[in-house]
Amino acid sequence: MSVVEIVEHPLIQHKISLLRDRNTGTKEFRDLVSEVAMLLCYEATRDLPTEEVEVETPIALARTKVLAGRKLALVPILRAGLGMVDGMLRLIPAAKVGHIGLYRNEGTLQPVEYYCKLPKDIAEREVMVLDPILATGGSATDAISLIKKRGAKHIKFIALLAAPEGMKALHEAHPDVDIYVGALDERLNAQGYIVPGLGDAGDRIFGTK
Repeated sequence: MSVVEIVEHPLIQHKISLLRDRNTGTKEFRDLVSEVAMLLCYEATRDLPTEEVEVETPIALARTKVLAGRKLALVPILRAGLGMVDGMLRLIPAAKVGHIGLYRNEGTLQPVEYYCKLPKDIAEREVMVLDPILATGGSATDAISLIKKRGAKHIKFIALLAAPEGMKALHEAHPDVDIYVGALDERLNAQGYIVPGLGDAGDRIFGTK
C-alpha cells in the first residue's frame, strides 16, 4: 500500500510559514525551498534498506549499518522543481538527476511536455519526482506517467505544498506512488493556484516576477 504523508515536522512548518510570506526575498526563498526539500527527503528515505558492516573505530571494531546500495534518482519537474534538487543531493549525493519539462496551458490548465531526459538505467532506480507545488495534479500525474513508460516501478512524489484536489488526482492516477508533502492547503482558486499557497514557486525561486 502506498504512503500519503503530510510531514508535520516543526522545522518544516516553520520554514513553510516563511515561504508563504510575500515579503520573503528571492535568495531567502530559494534557500528555504532547498532546506524544506532536504527535510522532506529525510522523511521519504526512511524505508531505504541497510546492511550490516564491520568498521574499525579509534576504540574497537563495531558492527554497524550502511545503505544497502539501492540506486536513487531525482527527477525535478522544470522549472520550479530545480529548486529542490541541491537540498536533496546534500543527503543523497550519489543520486542521478533527470529532468522533465512541462508547462501549464493557461486556458485548459493541462500540462504540456517539452523536455524529458532521464538516467539510462531509470528502470533500476528508486525515483523521487520533485515539484514544490501539487496544485491540480496534472503535471505530477503526467511526469510520473512518462517515467513509468521508461520502466521505473518504484516512484515517490515530493512537494512542499499540496491542494486537496491535486492530492486526490495524483493518488487516483497513480495509487502505487508514495506522496510526501509539507502542508495540505485549503483549495484551488479559479486560476488553478493553491489557496492560501505561496504564489508562483518558479517565479519566486528564480526572481522572475
